[in-house]
Amino acid sequence: MAAPNGTAEAPIEVSAIPTVVGINFGNSYASIAVLTKEGSAECIANEDGERQIACAVAFFGEEMYVGNQAKHQLVKNSQNTITGFRNLLGKKFSDIPKDRPTASAPVIQHPDHPDEPAYKVQILQAAPTPLPTTASNTPAASQAATPRSEPTPAERILTVSEVTSIFLKSLVQSAEDFLGKKVQGAVISIPAWFNEAQRAALEKAAADAGIKVLQLLEEAGAAAVTATSNASAQGISADRTQLIVDLGSSALELSLLSIRDGLAHSLATLSDPGVGGDAIDDKLIKYFAKEFTKKTKTPLAVAPAADAQDRRAEAKLRLAVEHTKRTISASPGAATCAVESLKDGLDYTGSINRLRFDMEARSVYERVYAKVQELVAAAGLDLYDVDEIVYVGGSASLPGLDEHLAQGFTESIATPFTAGTVVGGGEGDPTTILARGCALQAKLLALLAEETEEEREVKSAFAYGSKWQQAKATNKTIGMLFPEENAEGPLGGQWIPVVLRETVVPARRTVSFEVDLGESEEKKVGFEVWEAKEGVKIEKIKPPRDEEEEEEEEEEDIEVKEKTVEKESLLASLTLAAKEASQKNGRWTTKLEVQFVVDAEGKLSVTAWEVGKNGRGEQASVAVGPA
Repeated sequence: MAAPNGTAEAPIEVSAIPTVVGINFGNSYASIAVLTKEGSAECIANEDGERQIACAVAFFGEEMYVGNQAKHQLVKNSQNTITGFRNLLGKKFSDIPKDRPTASAPVIQHPDHPDEPAYKVQILQAAPTPLPTTASNTPAASQAATPRSEPTPAERILTVSEVTSIFLKSLVQSAEDFLGKKVQGAVISIPAWFNEAQRAALEKAAADAGIKVLQLLEEAGAAAVTATSNASAQGISADRTQLIVDLGSSALELSLLSIRDGLAHSLATLSDPGVGGDAIDDKLIKYFAKEFTKKTKTPLAVAPAADAQDRRAEAKLRLAVEHTKRTISASPGAATCAVESLKDGLDYTGSINRLRFDMEARSVYERVYAKVQELVAAAGLDLYDVDEIVYVGGSASLPGLDEHLAQGFTESIATPFTAGTVVGGGEGDPTTILARGCALQAKLLALLAEETEEEREVKSAFAYGSKWQQAKATNKTIGMLFPEENAEGPLGGQWIPVVLRETVVPARRTVSFEVDLGESEEKKVGFEVWEAKEGVKIEKIKPPRDEEEEEEEEEEDIEVKEKTVEKESLLASLTLAAKEASQKNGRWTTKLEVQFVVDAEGKLSVTAWEVGKNGRGEQASVAVGPA
């Protein structure tokens, strides 16, 4: 981000930054990012080579599995496999719906703590080893090594917090193994709907895992940190309206942000727990189950499954379609789904092409699109006002979703698909963006090494519910108008927007440009300062008709949209003598630098300088009270 005077900030000494990490803690998958030597963030793999780590913990005999290995236990050991625990943090047992079907260990009420959710799993517990024999108390013949006692079956009760601690500790251990040093702090992502109790429960679980939490960062904020950090590299304007589409496994989270000079301001948010990647999985599972039945004549009822055999088959299909979705995301061709011994010992191998896949997922795409329209309308904007879409979550990697959403936005809308960074760990990869954003935020928070008054002030600024989260923003664009005779358009001259609407205040913006003064010897330059109303003009036109085609049904009109700017309030006018003007081809020109400053109360100050060989020269300024 540029410094206020327009110069670049000094590079950060990465070597001085403590070892910190960013953790994307989802309900279904998690990832962890570390800082590179260059100061950027990258998502790392755990010891099993996985960057997307399933949020699952399983117990089998004396063994405990964490991550994707645990998720595979859902097929034959579902009653001892725990999933979906993040969303239960900080909740009471009485608040958890009891009618939801589950394919993993069921949630129970803790026997010793009323109204606390917990899990009950079966394990094998090692028997205590007998004391070693000695010559003084045992005959020589019995001094052989004591055989190991067989483990005995036991029952273990785990709270949601304990399961979370086990999982988070495994993530941080992977990071420490990768870095070769102990992690000193972490920023962890959370959904926007997490309340105080859930935040406190997550912080406690992290502390029990030995993790120092630098901040719990909302997912939209983590995505914005990543997106703003690489905007210049992708040629994206520093001032833009950004839509974040977070399509997780169990819910859809939408955020609309105005990003102005690297600062993000939330315009509107929306959550829909009724749509997510699981809904796409259910449709794929039903599709492949139907194909299996057609090929083998063996009935298979899934999503939901009724009997034990069908439930096991559904668990196998659910694991297999993860690979299918990833293949569809990365390749325009067909993707396979292969399962050994799906049911009754029968193997299954099927395929689905992109067109059929998008047909199956169409209802989910349409639901996402409808919610996006609802979100943008709630912010008082049009889809044409959105400049960039950022995708979050594995299901958001699907090209079909991007194609479906693109129908309502401008052709110039920037997305990870248009930039070619949606897969392979690129800057726009939806599966890594949150972890990388958390790591970058951890780097910022870790720059202050000691607990100083300044550090406490910085931390309080990021705290949940702090006054900085209720920052004021402009509601109109403020800019300069250079009137021109016989100028076309509603503005009547050349318009230069300076402080865009939804810019967080206080704000300072400086623009420099060359002004054509014409042929007159009276070398003066002047302009007006206006508040402008921006909108979208919608016209309906008849679609082109082929004369050779027979007239059947009358086709619907096509909507054509165009962005508009209208003058609304004249705030001030400025005039100054152009003493540094130069003449070329009979016309006088001069360079002008103009600075707009809007304070926290909305008061505007405008200062203009003529810029010559020796720097700033003639100056004119004006102040305008808040509207």
